[in-house]
Amino acid sequence: MGDINQGEYVRLHKSKLSGPFLEIGSRNYGNTEDLRSLFLGEKYIGVDMSKGDNVDTVLDFTIPFESLDKALDNQRFGTIFSFSVMEHCENPFLMAENMMRLLKPGGKIVLSVPFAFKFHGYPSDYWRFTEEGVKKMFPQIDWEINNASVWHSNKKGDFKKIDADIGKIQFSGKYYRNNGEMLRGIAADLLKIPKLLGLYDWILGHRHVIQPTMIDMIGELRDETTVKGAP
Repeated sequence: MGDINQGEYVRLHKSKLSGPFLEIGSRNYGNTEDLRSLFLGEKYIGVDMSKGDNVDTVLDFTIPFESLDKALDNQRFGTIFSFSVMEHCENPFLMAENMMRLLKPGGKIVLSVPFAFKFHGYPSDYWRFTEEGVKKMFPQIDWEINNASVWHSNKKGDFKKIDADIGKIQFSGKYYRNNGEMLRGIAADLLKIPKLLGLYDWILGHRHVIQPTMIDMIGELRDETTVKGAP
């Protein structure tokens, strides 16, 4: 179950996705997006580490693939969702390998992982990710084919392309003016006044801060790739 922007990301790219669908980390905690409802009438399986609403099968995605495959009745999926899950996995590389092996030819992974976020343990919190790190974890996936990689903040609808400024809130007026954002440039310049007075030095003493930032990506299993061990 995703947050509001993760749900919006799926809605924006829904036409690219096909079933059967598998959602990893599907448990509804009461404030999460219902992805299943976007694909009514389709084969949709929700798995999670613990029982709960929207969980069809309790499953650890780092168990040996043979056991995982058996628990899912040897199915292959057209789309696998994993939103805000991999940071809680002790072995994300093994989880990624198992996900790739469960895709049917041309199947897609829709992933959302934290680049910068507060500690949130369910049951614990181990990792933060970059776009390049995701590509290393999923070597059989083509993440460029859909040109869909973005980052989002906790503001509704706040999606941006991934670049060197990912997640930054800049305090430089020049930065905003160079990017054509004149009003923000003026606002940043005005912040120099309390900074010069020694006010808010705990935040204005930095060139920038990083806001809560998630990376959203859609990748496709390469046609020419036979994933090792898959039937």
